[in-house]
Amino acid sequence: MKLTFIGAAHEVTGSCSLLEACGKRILIDCGMEQGADIYENCEIPISPSLIDAICLTHAHIDHSGMIPALVAKGFSGPIYATEATHHLCTIMLRDSAHIQEFEAEWRNRKAARAGKEPYVPVYTMADALKALELFSPHPYGEYIELFDGIRIKLSDAGHLLGSASIRFEINEDGEERSIIFSGDLGNVDRPLIRDPQMPENADYVVIESTYGNRLHGERPDYLTQLVDILNDTFARGGNVVIPAFAVGRTQELLYLLREIKEKKLVSRDFPVYVDSPLAVEATNIYARGSSLYGYYDKETLALLEKGSNPIKFEGLKLSVTSDESKLINFDETPKVIISASGMCEAGRIRHHLKHNLWRADSTVLFVGYQSVGTVGRKLTDGEGTVRLFNEDITVRAKICSLAGISGHADRKILLDWLGSMDKAPRKVFINHGDDTVCDEFAAEIKSRLGFESYAPFSGDEFDLLSAECTAKATAVRIVKKPKPDTRASTVFDKLLAAGKRLLAVIEKNRGGANKDLAKFTNQINDLCNKYDR
Repeated sequence: MKLTFIGAAHEVTGSCSLLEACGKRILIDCGMEQGADIYENCEIPISPSLIDAICLTHAHIDHSGMIPALVAKGFSGPIYATEATHHLCTIMLRDSAHIQEFEAEWRNRKAARAGKEPYVPVYTMADALKALELFSPHPYGEYIELFDGIRIKLSDAGHLLGSASIRFEINEDGEERSIIFSGDLGNVDRPLIRDPQMPENADYVVIESTYGNRLHGERPDYLTQLVDILNDTFARGGNVVIPAFAVGRTQELLYLLREIKEKKLVSRDFPVYVDSPLAVEATNIYARGSSLYGYYDKETLALLEKGSNPIKFEGLKLSVTSDESKLINFDETPKVIISASGMCEAGRIRHHLKHNLWRADSTVLFVGYQSVGTVGRKLTDGEGTVRLFNEDITVRAKICSLAGISGHADRKILLDWLGSMDKAPRKVFINHGDDTVCDEFAAEIKSRLGFESYAPFSGDEFDLLSAECTAKATAVRIVKKPKPDTRASTVFDKLLAAGKRLLAVIEKNRGGANKDLAKFTNQINDLCNKYDR
């Protein structure tokens, strides 16, 4: 009876763990790494064809995205998940396969010109479609017999439509053990979906720690925040551009915007564009109807029972084609544009940023976590220029964040969830968190709850009978060589960039008090006199 940690160990993405019991090998999640990697991950230690099943916590690509790659290499077992997760994976895995194929095509055009070997995609659309045929969907709360001696139960994790914590109950040669994988636990009091369901007692717990060292603070009034931002931006004649994850966050925003429009909380009418084919498909799944009623909170259910669609309203425009997307920026009407990706690293949002970042009348509103190094993080950190499509774009737009709408549980919610157990687990494993956060949260669990805790690295193995580590991996940090600066980033170039930022600051002070503007002007002139030789 053994547990091996493979992905999301001292990192936030690429969730994957291998459970071996009763002669069976089961993967819990098989996610794709996204963003900057910190450590080298070990390979799954067995051939994909020898994996007996996958248990999937939810549809996000950092938990599901490498399943088609396993299928391409011979995996053919069942994939256990909720019905909603299956529905969302039908669009997310196909979308991911399309991205893999598109990137391969682009790389191969370059390779052909350079006389290099062709690039093979991580997986293809055929692999994704084959993977989708393997899904075995189940509701929350029922026991599912996987194999002789192994059964699981799915509980609502409150993170995404259909997201689940997975409880394993194992009986091997008369020895019984239970283990819960939290999956990604959700924040509380969010639109559409329910709060995380509290766990039963278990011998072991594997818990995420995305926000393990942070608190969201008092629950903010999302609606009032959003109304204020909309009124302020539309009064200036600009657009509100919202980078949002296509699945989950986009639909939560539509729920809030529907309420704002119904209650006429904004001083003018305005169109709302959802510009992401993936988000459009996901929105249609969220609005599917009675087959998914079991996943919604009571407020959403009340709307559905009255025949009201909780995420659709007059003025909502869904853009699918490239031509529809391009037309959005030719429309001068102040509007809301919701587009992916949520961290501005790819997708159509980058085009909307290019058209709006330089506009002092527009607002870019962030509604989710921004990883270090992403365009979204640079904007929220206050950088004066960002590079899009090989062009430096000056940031004149107002940059805002909608406080508290995170889809992840914070430290308190995580501790409350874990602390609801009235019997201490034999060990708590902490994963799915930034490098130092995993260790900090492990210490917090020990201090606050008195539970034995450990933050494993990729490759660490644990015997679930003895609760001992049977193989300790060597954590290998990824050291990336700095890219050569093709733009000749000399000291003068930095000075030039500072000048551009100064112009942006000047523009932001338009309409300020004359006294302040005069003082600012004198400071600039003094600086110019000093260096005007």
